[in-house]
Parts: sequence; structure tokens; C-alpha cells
Amino acid sequence: MFHDQGCQGRVLTGPLPDAVRSRLATLPGEWLEYDTPSGAIVVRHIQPTAAPCLPTIVSELVRMLSGIPVELHEAVLGGDLLVHTEDSPHVVRLRVERGGCVQITWAHPCFSNARRQPYAGGAQIGIDPVFCRLTGDVTLGAADPVRAARDLQRLADTYEGLYPEGDFQASADRAAGTVRVHMQDANVDVRVLVDRLLALAKPGVADGVIDVSTFDVRFPDDRVRVVFEAGQAWVEEPALFDETPAAH
Repeated sequence: MFHDQGCQGRVLTGPLPDAVRSRLATLPGEWLEYDTPSGAIVVRHIQPTAAPCLPTIVSELVRMLSGIPVELHEAVLGGDLLVHTEDSPHVVRLRVERGGCVQITWAHPCFSNARRQPYAGGAQIGIDPVFCRLTGDVTLGAADPVRAARDLQRLADTYEGLYPEGDFQASADRAAGTVRVHMQDANVDVRVLVDRLLALAKPGVADGVIDVSTFDVRFPDDRVRVVFEAGQAWVEEPALFDETPAAH
């Protein structure tokens, strides 16, 4: 997940005549500049804070590309710039394709082709614990389901979160020997919760999904999903952009 604010990435212009390279290097820019040794449009080390970021970056990128003569566009190798700023909280990708075509795409996190990895103590989850927003259902087998449900409910009720309006319900089925946890916009640290669920569950008996998003309005695209299957926990990171080739 792309958490950092600012602009990252580069666009390779490919081999260009010295006169064109020199001209690109002299273009003024607040966010972008042309790096002659690497033959790339790069992000400046010192970035402004006052200008509207996304429009400024787009304008500077287009201006630099327009400084390359049309007959040389085939040489442009392309690249991506990822923009994520306070005035553009959603991640925006500025993609320059080979040949100079420019595409602007806003992130739409999707789990259909999510990258999955085993849960490892929550190290893969970059969302600030105090902003965690949990929605989902998990069912686990427990040696003492009543005690386990009480333990999980206490964890949620005593967590010192910032957003108490959500719902967290842990209920026991003594006859089945199971505990069901239901969450809707619950403000609980997902790492603490998953660790507790795994500790309480009987081996191989935990299934369900927790969708983890954030209450922090600065990072609306920050999402992960914790999936429980047969007692194992996995973390899935969504694809921010749809890479399906467009139909022609």
C-alpha cells in the first residue's frame, strides 16, 4: 500500500538529442524536474506546500512532455508518478506509456486480485492502530467459548480508540463450542484482535474475514483484509488500480 504523502516515481524519456535534453533541464518546476544524467522526469528533492499539488504536477508533467518534439515521442519509455497529498487524499497515478501517452487514474482499491501473505504479527498492516476501522465476521472454535467471548468483548470494550460509534459483538455458542465475532465500523487495533483470536482458537478452527480500513480522512485508500481459513490468518492487500487491458 502507498502510505506516504507527496509524489513518487519517475518517467524515462529515452534517448534524446542534447539540445532537447538541455531545454528540458531548464524548465522551471515546483514538483518536477528533468534529470539529465538519468534521462528522466523526476520529483524534486525540495517540494512546495502552498500550490495545489495534483494540478501543478499534472501541468508540469505535460509541459515537460510537450517539450519533446512529436517525432521523438517513440523514444519515450514512460513510467509512473504516484500522487498522494493533503489536497488529493486519494492516490492518483499519472502513467506515461511508451510513446508518450498520458493516463490519469484515481485509486479504487479492489480485493479481486489481492496479494496474499501469511499474517506475521501485523507487520504488513500499515494503518495506525488508533484509526483502525474493522468490519466483518469471524467464527472460531474455543475450549471455553463463553470465557473466550467474554475475553474478546472485554478487549473491544476497553480499547482506548477515538471512534466509539462502531459495533463489536462477541457471542458464544456453548453447544457448538464456538465463538462468533461480528464487527461493524469497530475502532479496535486489528493486530491486537487477530493475535487474541489466534490465541483463543482451537487449532484449525477459525474462519472469517475482517476488512480493515481507516477513520483517518487523510488516507481513504488505506485498506487491507485479514482472512481466516482453517485456523490460519492471511493478510490481503488490494490492487489500487485496475490493470485489465481496455477493450478496443
